[in-house]
Amino acid sequence: MHRDVSSCNTYNYGDALYWDARYIEDNGVSFDWYQRYSSLRPFIRSFITPLSSRILIVGCGNAAMSEDMVKDGYQDIMNVDISSVAIQMMTDKYHHIPQLKYMQMDVRDMSFFADDSFDAVIDKGTLDSLMCGTDAPISAAQMLGEVCRLLKPGGTYMLITYGDPTVRMPHLSRPVYNWKITLYNIPRPGFQKPESTTSKKSYLEPIPVTEKGSLPADFVLEDPDSHFIYVCRKINETEVDNIPP
Repeated sequence: MHRDVSSCNTYNYGDALYWDARYIEDNGVSFDWYQRYSSLRPFIRSFITPLSSRILIVGCGNAAMSEDMVKDGYQDIMNVDISSVAIQMMTDKYHHIPQLKYMQMDVRDMSFFADDSFDAVIDKGTLDSLMCGTDAPISAAQMLGEVCRLLKPGGTYMLITYGDPTVRMPHLSRPVYNWKITLYNIPRPGFQKPESTTSKKSYLEPIPVTEKGSLPADFVLEDPDSHFIYVCRKINETEVDNIPP
């Protein structure tokens, strides 16, 4: 498992200094990576219930995602980011919303939180950032290990990423995490299907993955720049005991 260079450039996206400088330059203008909540809502409402679930958003940046989730009824969202600049901006901006909490933190070490602290973890591009940084496989393993530790049994890790199964499943499918993974695909915002397309397939329909962790040979991406959604549910001990040998 190597550094993911498929969509990386010369920036070190795993470096706090890069993000601090970027958020200062952005001057507080909100930006949502990949997808906005409106597009992700069907998945989040399906897999993260009830609305009182304790949710952790890793690499929150200055996105409006958490605010939109609160408007939709979610009641307890902890947001963490490696950038102290982003966290201070968001703390000041949302100090009047008690459902939102912000904390500066490196996702590779979230020891501030106890085991089994959250019902769900949402990651919109943070694992991707680490995969563009130095020591990418180690950083990815550290982060995913922490996510698994923080999830309650039966909890859900939702990863929104540009990474297809060939580059993400080797990291996500390690037995130590004990995750049941379901894959989905969603077009980038603003994508329009070609007029010649007759497919009426729902984006909420799971995508099968081969034994080697790749997309089926006959699977066609309507949007080549689409995003993948990995819904990773932490199997509880009872389910493990009931799995046939």
